[in-house]
Amino acid sequence: MTVEFKDYYATLGVTKASTEKEIKQAYRKLARKHHPDVNPGDKQAEVRFKDINEAYEVLGDPPKRKKYDELGANWRQYEQAERQGGPNPFTGWNVNMGGGGGGGGFRTTMSQEEMEGMFGDAHPFSDFFTTFFGGEPETPRAGGRGRPRHRAGRDVEHEIELTLEDAFQGTTRRLALKHDGQARTVDVRIPAGVGDGSRVRVAGEGEHGSGGAAAGDLFLRVRLVPHARFERKGRDLYVTAPVPVATAVLGGEAVVETLTGKSVRLRIPELTQNGQVFRLKGYGMPKVGQADDTGDLYAKVDVQMPTELSAEEREHYEQLAKIQKGAAAKNSAA
Repeated sequence: MTVEFKDYYATLGVTKASTEKEIKQAYRKLARKHHPDVNPGDKQAEVRFKDINEAYEVLGDPPKRKKYDELGANWRQYEQAERQGGPNPFTGWNVNMGGGGGGGGFRTTMSQEEMEGMFGDAHPFSDFFTTFFGGEPETPRAGGRGRPRHRAGRDVEHEIELTLEDAFQGTTRRLALKHDGQARTVDVRIPAGVGDGSRVRVAGEGEHGSGGAAAGDLFLRVRLVPHARFERKGRDLYVTAPVPVATAVLGGEAVVETLTGKSVRLRIPELTQNGQVFRLKGYGMPKVGQADDTGDLYAKVDVQMPTELSAEEREHYEQLAKIQKGAAAKNSAA
């Protein structure tokens, strides 16, 4: 049977120079995109998901990756031996892939058994993988016991909604999680200053590992609920400040409410125009992990026109109108 070489680097969109971290990031991104839960009934996504997991099964484990690189460099030698019916230069190559010490076993986030259960496929991986990366047997060997596979648990991602006040102050949320058929609750601390789209990592709260391997992590993706009065841009906040006409013309003070509910006084120069923006330093959002490092609050002046006039106010406005009319006449005559 002809075995087709699999380019696992191309499958994950990485190169031989990519670090373990870069490979893991690429795998997570692609696995989330093509996961069957995200693409129900999509056979093409199913095939892609299998290929992604197979690639990470090898490239996510340093000993296997090293062997894979050696295999790639000598692939023509294997093909020639296969065509001529000669001895396989890689006979026994898939045995004890991790070496004689402690490192071996899989490091994938989706085991072969899980893949079989998800797709009902007794052979979820390719012939290439089965031939060269069959792994260690879990059943006892003659004269000894097999070593169980150690598989890290999968990372899990959930969306969490926060108000702008929660993001400003930080908050604790109690979440009900269900992984591996087990339900549990966990209290998660959301740090002050998180932004829309931020990911909060909760170590060890993902799916359980097997064979004593570590559990995956829980990632909470933050979605900020729009605020009725405040708008956030980076670490700065924007708010509208109502200012009476007389204050805008003559100058004075306006009261501006901050996100904490505390009011601050803003000095309004005379002849302030509608829509003019003033900065209140230090009343914006805190930086994550540095509560004393805050953005600013920008107050946009909204000049408030009167909705009704008293007799005295009308008299003054009429007098003002006469003054302005006289001034206009003088200017046109000059």
